[in-house]
Amino acid sequence: MGELKAALITGVTGQDGGYLAKLLLEKGYEVYGLFARRTSDTLWRLRYLGIDSQVKLIEGDLTDVSSIARALEQCRADEVYNLAAQSFVATSWQQPLLTGQVTGMGAANVLEAIRLTNRGIRFYQASSSEMFGKVQHPIQDETTPFYPRSPYAVAKLYAHWLTVNYRESFGLHASSGILFNHESPLRGLEFVTRKVTYAVARIKQGRQQELRLGNIDARRDWGFAGDYVEAMWLMLQQTEGDDYVVATGRNATVREMCEIAFRHVGLRYENHVVIDPALYRPAEVDVLLGNPAKAKARLGWQARLTLNDLIPIMVDADMERVAKE
Repeated sequence: MGELKAALITGVTGQDGGYLAKLLLEKGYEVYGLFARRTSDTLWRLRYLGIDSQVKLIEGDLTDVSSIARALEQCRADEVYNLAAQSFVATSWQQPLLTGQVTGMGAANVLEAIRLTNRGIRFYQASSSEMFGKVQHPIQDETTPFYPRSPYAVAKLYAHWLTVNYRESFGLHASSGILFNHESPLRGLEFVTRKVTYAVARIKQGRQQELRLGNIDARRDWGFAGDYVEAMWLMLQQTEGDDYVVATGRNATVREMCEIAFRHVGLRYENHVVIDPALYRPAEVDVLLGNPAKAKARLGWQARLTLNDLIPIMVDADMERVAKE
């Protein structure tokens, strides 16, 4: 047996952080999480996955490079996964500077801490399909030009290109996963899939009557977060860092996603969904569809769960939660 590998995950209390921590623990890693005191949702996701006692938390914050450097030295990390961000697109118009500091500069702080402490650390940056924004090609891959349409996407783009730059300037093993939408029962309620599945559970159990949504004709390429974290890990096992689109290669509208969710409990979405113009984005991303061919060819990765598999799982989890409320 070789020495245990150590991984540091920023954003360990989020959806992806939880699934990634579980995956790495199963692979025999020592898993550390950078834990910012200002995170309010604390550890419910790690508890849900049954791993809250196995993840070692280190206090630190993406906006404080000294705390990141200390965390790297404390856990002697072999791999760093930067998943932390102000990741809710709608909020980024209300808090553009905070989004820039955390989502954009936060990644710069992690890269700089690695450069200064140990350039042998392998780095993963959580890039986003939102960077494609106003899409320049109908199907997006690693060569598609970016056109961000929100302060969140602009901040993600800065972090993405800085990851490329540190790879090329300093020889860091640094990779970006351009992940398309990925969901699970651990998704926050502010994200549309979970907003829908939670509302479906409440409507079915008589707790509410209607669900207010914005643009239900937006199309997204939706997969399962538990599948997508495997791609993150695979990127850091390659001989060199690179950028990869992680997607299912299929998309659907928010309307179709609603239909799946309501149908699962024997309801019609038309009877409950109310379109609220206040929920439209200032600049909409109408359609996203990823081409994961490179991830399949180089990493041997492909999505397993489809939207039709995933939404019923999320509805069932929310039916249980609402029944306990």
